[in-house]
Amino acid sequence: MKRIIAKQEACMGCGLCEVYCTVAHSKSKDIIKAYNSERPKPISRVTVERNKPVSFAIQCRHCQDAPCVTACLSGAMTKDEKTGQVTHNKEKCIGCWTCIMVCPYGAIKMDKEGKVVAKCDLCQGLEEPACVANCPNQALVFKEVKP
Repeated sequence: MKRIIAKQEACMGCGLCEVYCTVAHSKSKDIIKAYNSERPKPISRVTVERNKPVSFAIQCRHCQDAPCVTACLSGAMTKDEKTGQVTHNKEKCIGCWTCIMVCPYGAIKMDKEGKVVAKCDLCQGLEEPACVANCPNQALVFKEVKP
């Protein structure tokens, strides 16, 4: 199963991963429109933690034993046993935020409307996630990991 691995020693805290994640999850897929005119505003599924000299990106780690899946009251959070990917079905989400509370990485967020959660979906449909593809220092890598 492929996962995003954060290498904090290579992260300079530039935030491009956040920017390109936001654009990848926007309706327009255009950086200017995504930031200036889309409503509701698209949300980045990655957050850069900055505590100089250390910076690193935080996003869903698609845990092997995902506490968000276990805690989800509505069944909106599920884990694909084949790929290991933890997914979120916004139609089933009741906005109880239990998944946010139990995530050990703080990687699940409320969407901009405060109705459902937003989390890393590994940019389904792209060859590699937008955050990885646009990281200038290769501080994020998308690679095969063993469970």
